[in-house]
Amino acid sequence: MPELRPKNTASARITLLFGKLSEMRDENGEGVENLILKKEVLENHRRYLERKNLYQSYGFDIDKERKFVLDKAEPLFGDILEIGTGKGHFTLILAREGYKFTSVDISGEEQNIARLNLRYFGLEDYVDFKIENAEHLSFGDKSFEIIFSINTIHHLKNPFNVMDELVRLVAFEGKIVLSDFTKDGFEILNKVHASEGRIHETAKHNLQDVEIYLKHQGFRIDRYNTRFQEIITAYKPFL
Repeated sequence: MPELRPKNTASARITLLFGKLSEMRDENGEGVENLILKKEVLENHRRYLERKNLYQSYGFDIDKERKFVLDKAEPLFGDILEIGTGKGHFTLILAREGYKFTSVDISGEEQNIARLNLRYFGLEDYVDFKIENAEHLSFGDKSFEIIFSINTIHHLKNPFNVMDELVRLVAFEGKIVLSDFTKDGFEILNKVHASEGRIHETAKHNLQDVEIYLKHQGFRIDRYNTRFQEIITAYKPFL
């Protein structure tokens, strides 16, 4: 019987090539696939540091601002959810503090930046990354004691739909911690994007709108702020 050959010979050659690459080893016995991944992780971390330094050049300390949010949110307990992974600045802060949690974002590209950076620090296993639309989340009612959403509100076209989901998800005696930029913070953000040749677009609703909405839902609100960040902690009412 004649030997059967794949119809797509180009595809077969590529498959064979990747198979051979995976078998190759460097002088320390490490596979090429792992070497490529390490290069990707290092390059991603380099871009992360460059962006942090860019913000710092305008007087905005990303780590300091995120740590302020975390300090005002404590104590943390139970299951934790982060809405809007983004590039993972707050994700990294939470993981570095030893918390294990779930983080969702609608953008796989953005979330991969966060995943690679956590891998650089050896913290990837602390986070269960999921790609989801925050208006229609897959989790059951009252699944989380703590819900964070940091610098996300100004991106949302339908923030009240998202808030309805967070209200559904937060457990009794739980809290929702929301933070976004102040006027000074947005000025810095616009400068950063302009320096990169981009325009930072924002939706029409802001954190104050969301605060009013949650108050109408019966939540008790605590408010904090720095020059660049404003924070609200919304405590679920006892029913």
